[in-house]
Amino acid sequence: MLSGSGWRAITVAAALLLLSACGDKNAQAGGGGQGGDRPVLVTTQTVQPSSWNDSLEALGTAKANESVTLTAKVSEIVQDVHFESGQDVRAGQTLVTLRGDAAQASLVQAEATYAEAQRLYNRQQELAQQQLVARSTLDTQLALRDAAAARVAQMKADIGDRSVRAPFAGVLGIRQVSPGSLITPTTVIATLDDISRMYVDFQVPEAALATIHPGDAVSAVTAAYPGRKFEGKVETIDARVDPATRAVTVRATFDNPDRALRPGLLLDVNLFRPSRQALVIPEIAVVQVGRDSFVYRVKPDNTVEQAKVSTGVRREGVVEILEGVKAGDRIVIDGTGKLRPGAPITEGREDGTAKPAAAPAGKQG
Repeated sequence: MLSGSGWRAITVAAALLLLSACGDKNAQAGGGGQGGDRPVLVTTQTVQPSSWNDSLEALGTAKANESVTLTAKVSEIVQDVHFESGQDVRAGQTLVTLRGDAAQASLVQAEATYAEAQRLYNRQQELAQQQLVARSTLDTQLALRDAAAARVAQMKADIGDRSVRAPFAGVLGIRQVSPGSLITPTTVIATLDDISRMYVDFQVPEAALATIHPGDAVSAVTAAYPGRKFEGKVETIDARVDPATRAVTVRATFDNPDRALRPGLLLDVNLFRPSRQALVIPEIAVVQVGRDSFVYRVKPDNTVEQAKVSTGVRREGVVEILEGVKAGDRIVIDGTGKLRPGAPITEGREDGTAKPAAAPAGKQG
């Protein structure tokens, strides 16, 4: 049998063999890498300036190019309605006729009074030329004649007010009156909107005021038409900045030939500012740690270092870099999750395999 010292010797020998085997495996795993690390398979990209359009997002409500609520000027009974709900009308088209029997009678009376005043004025004018009447008498009759003419004009205007006409071409809303109903100046007859062109008012921060100009491109989307984008342009910028919100109102116009946009629709508006050159990289290349953002920049020896960056606008999977990297820098855009500062890398193909290393100068065959 083995003594206690013999068993201890066997145990120590076994431990030494195990440590030797583990050391061989680690050496094999780290062989060919810098500092014992295997190169990480990544995808890289060289940072280059590209054309970039900033955009401002806002909410706005669609409004018709021209819009009015039709009412009558007088209180009267509706005699005829000449339109249907949703009908297209032209400018000046008669929509509603009100009863005007009393007004017509008053017009006939006023015209008769005017005719008589004109005859008396003509007769007295002849007598005045013969110096048979005083000049003051002729002037008095002239005033009576003019007053009668004004009364005729007033009655014609009153009769005209009994015809409600379209002030501009457009599409009517739902009819609210019927023949025989009594309407007043507060009674709504219908709405009339010119929706061949729409406009949207929205607010932008005062800090962006200097970068907005009439003619700038604008796009808008609405929940009423999922997936459809409406294109417009800035028409005007308000002359005042709201002192409460520190924002300025911008009006954009949208052509609406198919009448898809209707007054009152809520729109998400994007205002595109003039194109400029910027450093833009894929958003997945930016690693966020707390409030800090950084990218992995590739050094000449094919190892990486962390470069803290300041980001700008993010849009559609890309982000603008304001500072931290410069044009010509090579950064890692895919595979950042396996990296740490100083780690070696190897460029990967789209199929996930490593690209072959370039042969040293003079060894290419």
